[in-house]
Amino acid sequence: MVAKDLSVNLCGIRLKNPVIPASGTFGFGLELAGSVDLGVLGGISLKGTTREARAGNPTPRIAECNAGMINSVGLQNPGIDVLVHEKAPALRKIYDGCIIANISGFSVGEYAHNCALADACPDIDILEVNISCPNVHNGGMAFGTDPGAAAAVTAAVRAVVKEKPVFIKLSPNVTDIVSVARACEDAGADGLTLINTLLGMRIDIRRRKPVIANKMGGFSGPAVFPVALRMVYQVAHACAIPVMGCGGVARAEDVVEMMMAGATAVQVGAENLRNPQACPEILEALPGLMDSLGINTLQEIIGTA
Repeated sequence: MVAKDLSVNLCGIRLKNPVIPASGTFGFGLELAGSVDLGVLGGISLKGTTREARAGNPTPRIAECNAGMINSVGLQNPGIDVLVHEKAPALRKIYDGCIIANISGFSVGEYAHNCALADACPDIDILEVNISCPNVHNGGMAFGTDPGAAAAVTAAVRAVVKEKPVFIKLSPNVTDIVSVARACEDAGADGLTLINTLLGMRIDIRRRKPVIANKMGGFSGPAVFPVALRMVYQVAHACAIPVMGCGGVARAEDVVEMMMAGATAVQVGAENLRNPQACPEILEALPGLMDSLGINTLQEIIGTA
């Protein structure tokens, strides 16, 4: 078998491969350093971070499904100061790949504040801005469900971030994903990550109550892959900026499919929770799959579908 080149170029940053654990499924990387070889990963998207520490939603907040899971963790995290002063520097000491800070907020000002601090942290390479958070100044509607609100967050972040690429993570809970993506691109985003979780629910039929305390939560796992793939394809063909594909990725074949749809990098989410070795196993399988498909470099297949 001819040696395969798995590297990709993401906004001028060379990743040894496109496989990245998705935010919320890999902690801050440090938690898994003793059981997973972090060095094989192209990047790591860290746990979503808000301005203040959050305890998250009440339990139970996880529900299993036949082909995935529903979660309503509620952005449990130690806050932005801990991220930039403790978590990212500690991870950088043991990991030389791309470190992606996933930033959340409940107002445009909070997003800007958090991103300015993350931009100043030398141990962070990319900012990934999660716009699926509810806007507390607009009745709780998620920023990512409205093109104008998505653009406002993007513009505010772009105004304070001087050093690092800004990726906006899009919500799939919209009628027209392309209009939101284009609004973010026009407002200055360097790239886009999609998709975040779909809104789902489970009911305990014996108790006649929702399984999770928050009633509804984010649905992820293999069942959402076709939806994620469709949205990645639409956005990658409508926008000129790079895309990180995410949603239901569990196998090497899924990574190739996402890249052919237009993704430059591919995030693995819920599968990490089922199998912490999911990313290394995908990377181990990729060269053989590439050989069977006549692919020598992954960069060459981006957007070829």
